[in-house]
Amino acid sequence: MTLPPSSDDHPDDPRRRRLLQAGALAGGLAVLPGTLAATVARTTTARTRAGRIGGTVEDGVHVFRGIPYGADTAPRRFQPALPELAWRGVRDCTRYGASTAQPGRDGPGSEDCLFLNVWTPGLADGARRPILVYIHGGGFNNGSGSDPLYDGGALCRHGDVVVVTLNHRLNAFGYLYLRDLGGEALQHSGNVGQLDLVQALQWIAQHAQAFGGDAANVTVFGQSGGGAKIATLMAMPAAQGLFHRAWTMSGQQVTAAGPRAATQRAEIFLGALGLKATDVERLRTLPMQALIEAQSVRDPSRVESSGLYFGPVVDTVTLPRHPFWPDAPPQSAAIPMVIGNTRDETRAFLGNDPDHFALTWETLPAKLRTQQFVDLDPAVVVAEYRRLYPDYTPSEVFFAATTAGRSWRGAVEELEVRASQGANTWAYQLDWHPDTEEGRRTRAFHTLDIPLVFDTIDAAGSNTGTDARARAMAATMRDALLAFARTGNPDHAGMPHWAPYSLAQRETMVFDTPSRLVDDPRGGERRLYRQAPFVQRGTQ
Repeated sequence: MTLPPSSDDHPDDPRRRRLLQAGALAGGLAVLPGTLAATVARTTTARTRAGRIGGTVEDGVHVFRGIPYGADTAPRRFQPALPELAWRGVRDCTRYGASTAQPGRDGPGSEDCLFLNVWTPGLADGARRPILVYIHGGGFNNGSGSDPLYDGGALCRHGDVVVVTLNHRLNAFGYLYLRDLGGEALQHSGNVGQLDLVQALQWIAQHAQAFGGDAANVTVFGQSGGGAKIATLMAMPAAQGLFHRAWTMSGQQVTAAGPRAATQRAEIFLGALGLKATDVERLRTLPMQALIEAQSVRDPSRVESSGLYFGPVVDTVTLPRHPFWPDAPPQSAAIPMVIGNTRDETRAFLGNDPDHFALTWETLPAKLRTQQFVDLDPAVVVAEYRRLYPDYTPSEVFFAATTAGRSWRGAVEELEVRASQGANTWAYQLDWHPDTEEGRRTRAFHTLDIPLVFDTIDAAGSNTGTDARARAMAATMRDALLAFARTGNPDHAGMPHWAPYSLAQRETMVFDTPSRLVDDPRGGERRLYRQAPFVQRGTQ
């Protein structure tokens, strides 16, 4: 059995954008040296602050891929990016830009990675369409905005909206905290990946009218790490006012790393490169690949074997508080928010091991000890699951418990503090899965909701199938996202009434065949895991 990886990584198109520029444009942007623009095949053009771009029209939708929203970050490694350089002529924006520097199938990537992609039904037509900005998953470690599942065409055609996806700095390049080792020049280093997102949102606001969108109606949505990045943006003063709705899928960020833990990881990273704490300046000139490889050193905070954790840091400058602890960020209290998870998250990344489907009551506790991520006695966990679900096999307990102890626990934490703020938060749980032998085995795994909300179930990498059930579920979830983007409420006529989440009822939309509103689904599991305090994995 092969399941999609939890990082959402599918092969990215690493081909670099050919720079078609020489001379200068007004607006204060520098000009790249080079040749005049060559003739490129294109069917549509638009104007950006840095110059004209050429894209294509696909089934009635204007598509531009690989638009730069910032300059090459290599000369300013670990620092906030500068604006993109200007060009003359028409820049070819028909192919995706490079992914950021990273390990894995999207790597090695490039430090010249600040690109975004736009799908829109109309250009500069005054339509003021809702803008949906997707932030990709892959934790804070890997991924890109060019996965086929993230194609915005279907959302544009069905909902008359503008869709944007993007790349930004990740892992050590985006989140290595060096302020306490490198001084004021590197005070933003632990959060420059987040600042890239702020810069992209500023670019989108500046260009909304040119792409037929409404700068006053921007929805950010993201899965896994994308949701965690959104939760972090909600607590960043620099992001305030740049988006107006937030939809997260299996991605939460309750706590961020503190400066002590982040500095310790930086010292471990330096050691893996054979450097001392006093050698920080050398990090800025080492080969990109050396920095990628050094990240594989074991993180001491993780019980399982894994590379160093890099993520947002409470640095008092860019991120002045934890994203969702001890409460929800006040600056985002008025932003409507959807917080969702899939019912069987961990089957995506623990389901590739056949041994996990052959567990016994004797072997189960040891497996749980390393994979539930919450420090509860496995014997207590197993006993409670057997009481709650007497028909479950040991393997079913394993997948349910690891799901409840990992990302779902963070979702509950966020839902509770948001509900304490007001009545503009909605919860969902995806139970639906393909009705095939493989689907019954993998069930509602992590990432399954991506092609459903994008309505890209026909795209490469989708594991939903394309039968009538899949198309109906995609229509339901797609239309909920579109309703939310348009009105700030995900309720729509094609599904049961979706009430906001409250502490009294814990209303949750269970997407299934049929979908239904359920009060406190998995309440027994929620109460079980409340016995241990929750700290976001990797942030201690």
